[in-house]
Amino acid sequence: MRLVGAELTKIFTTALWWVFALILIPLWALSILFNWGTANVTSQVDASQVPADQADVIAATGQPINIASNLYTSGQFFGVLLILLLSAILVTNEFFHLTATTTFLVTPHRERVILAKLAAAVLLSLGFWLVTTLLNLAVAPFLLRQLGLPVQLGAGGVWRAVGLNALAFALWAIVGVGAGVLIRSQIGATLTLSIGYLVGPLGAQAVFFLLSQYVTKVFEKLTVLEPTTASQLMISGTELPGNPPRWVGALVLIGYALITGLIGTLIMRRRDVS
Repeated sequence: MRLVGAELTKIFTTALWWVFALILIPLWALSILFNWGTANVTSQVDASQVPADQADVIAATGQPINIASNLYTSGQFFGVLLILLLSAILVTNEFFHLTATTTFLVTPHRERVILAKLAAAVLLSLGFWLVTTLLNLAVAPFLLRQLGLPVQLGAGGVWRAVGLNALAFALWAIVGVGAGVLIRSQIGATLTLSIGYLVGPLGAQAVFFLLSQYVTKVFEKLTVLEPTTASQLMISGTELPGNPPRWVGALVLIGYALITGLIGTLIMRRRDVS
C-alpha cells in the first residue's frame, strides 16, 4: 500500500493530473451532446425505409434502454484516451526525469513497483470514471426527457453498462502502464498511443471490411478484436443484432490488459534502467 501511495503522490504533486481532468470536462460535454444528437437522429429514422440488413440494428439502437445506456456512459471514448496517456506517463516520467534508477534502488523488486503503478493507474481511472458518471447522472435524465423517453434509471441494462464502463476505464489504465514500459520515451509513447487510439479503429475496420468482402464474412465479427471497438461494445444496453455479446468485448479488453501488463512487468524486470 505504501508503494501505491507513493505512486499516487507522484501523480498528485504535479500539475499533469488536473490538466488532464480539466481537459476531460469539455470532452465529456462534447461526447454527451454528440450522443444526444445521434439519439435525436436515430429516433426519427424509419427502419422500414432502410436496407433490411441495417433495419434490425437501427431498431435496436433506437430502443430507449440503448439510448439511455449511451447517454449514461458518455465520455468513455475521450476519457479512456486520457487515462491511457496518463497511465503511460506514470511510467515514462521515471525515465524522462531520470528517477527510474532511484526508484528501483529504493524498491529492488521491480515487479512490486510495476504492480504499484498499475494499482495507482486503476484508482486514477476509476476517479475519472466516477466524475463522468456523476455528470452523466445529472445531465442524461434531462436529455432523455427532451427526447420524450423515460430516464431508465431503474433498468438493469443501464447499470450493467455503467459498471462495464468502469471496467473499461480500469483495463485501459493497465494497457497504458504496459505501453509506457514498452515505449520509454514520453513523447514517443504519447504520440504512438494517441495516433493508435484515434486512427487505429479506422484502419482495423477498413482491413476487416475488405477481408469480409473478399475472403469470408466471418471477418465482420472480428472487428471486436480492435480494443476501442471492444470497449464501445461493452457499454451497450442490450445485445445488438449483428454484434458479438457484450462479454466478448470485455474479454478482448481483459486480454489486452493482461498481455500488456505481463509483458511490461517481464521487460521491466530484465531491462537495464541506468
